[in-house]
Amino acid sequence: MFDGLIQQFSGALVILEFILGLFIYWAPFVFGFVLWNMWRRFLLRKYLSNMKWSMIEIKIPKDIKKTPLAMEVVLAAFYQKSTGPWTDQLFKGRVRDWFSLEIVSIEGSIHFFMRMPSAYKNFIEAHIYAQYPSAEVYEVSDYARRIDYRDKNSSWQPWGLEYILTEEDPLPIATYKDFGLDKEGVKEEEKVDPLASMLETLGSCGKGEQMWLQIMIQFSGDRYHKPGTRNKKQNWVAEGQKIIKEIEDKYKKSGGAASDLQMTLSDKAKIQAISRNISKIGFDTGIRGMYWVHKDTEFDVSKVKGVLGLFALFRLDSFNGFKTNNETGFGYPWQDVMGIRVQGLKQNLFNAYKRREYFYPKGKFKPFVLNSEELATIYHFPGMVAETPTFGRIESRRGEPPTNLPI
Repeated sequence: MFDGLIQQFSGALVILEFILGLFIYWAPFVFGFVLWNMWRRFLLRKYLSNMKWSMIEIKIPKDIKKTPLAMEVVLAAFYQKSTGPWTDQLFKGRVRDWFSLEIVSIEGSIHFFMRMPSAYKNFIEAHIYAQYPSAEVYEVSDYARRIDYRDKNSSWQPWGLEYILTEEDPLPIATYKDFGLDKEGVKEEEKVDPLASMLETLGSCGKGEQMWLQIMIQFSGDRYHKPGTRNKKQNWVAEGQKIIKEIEDKYKKSGGAASDLQMTLSDKAKIQAISRNISKIGFDTGIRGMYWVHKDTEFDVSKVKGVLGLFALFRLDSFNGFKTNNETGFGYPWQDVMGIRVQGLKQNLFNAYKRREYFYPKGKFKPFVLNSEELATIYHFPGMVAETPTFGRIESRRGEPPTNLPI
């Protein structure tokens, strides 16, 4: 009996000795990998914390007659894909720059904001003035820092959510071209701008209410899994081409090519829509919406429904649209009996919104891709078709003195 126990103990010692041998051999590599990742994360956080930011507000004239194409041209200034030399990435933690386009209603007063790294401020202002010469641009403080939300006893209480696409990224949403807004000379009363409905919803806020809409954007790099590989990635253009190929492969016969006559009208339209969509520059995008109520104001459920439906008009049948995600609430009371989970959701959403976190830790979320045409559709400066009373416009831009005046 004792001989058997001794043999088992000896066998266990041999196994333990083998494991320790492996550990001693691999430990330097494991610890080195862990330390390297910790160091990289430290550099990233240091780089992000040292970034300087600017926020500008754009005031629009009453007689603006530009189509959303003008905003599409402005958005080209945000297409910044450089991360600098590899030494900056490796030793400074530098990453691709990102930006935020925001439409905000403060007690019904609607404001258009853009937030950017300070190095881009003058560059982006120049693009805005080039397309909207009568606009006025001001550097302003961050409105999100005027609210200090901590818990259910705070002066302001939020409700919020995120928006994501219903289908694959290369499939388009309804854009301003689908609404006929690309045509010059159309009378204002004949235009149909879906952004006008969004502004009406935002403008419905009353005293003690605010609505925030935040559109985070960044150059779209390789993010999708490349078929036939284990770890390689591809960009959204290649992802769109993959979807087109999958559609065409359905109609291929053995050794033959897909015949255009064989395709259904819906598949033909899908291929054309994807091809048109991926022909323009793409941005990794994340969208959030928040509704705020002061403690002295009654919470209005209709405003929540308004936020839920902000992007309903941008759905393109058979292609793509928006749906809601990560709402700060639960459908059934037993999912959060003590109300602790919902407070955590609200706090996390508020922190991410205020810090404009989306693409990098600490706030790492999964983005989707919108091209410049789609972005210009959901964020542009509307003409007189948007007559929301609380949407402040300026009469005209203040005149500048001639540059050749004698001193």
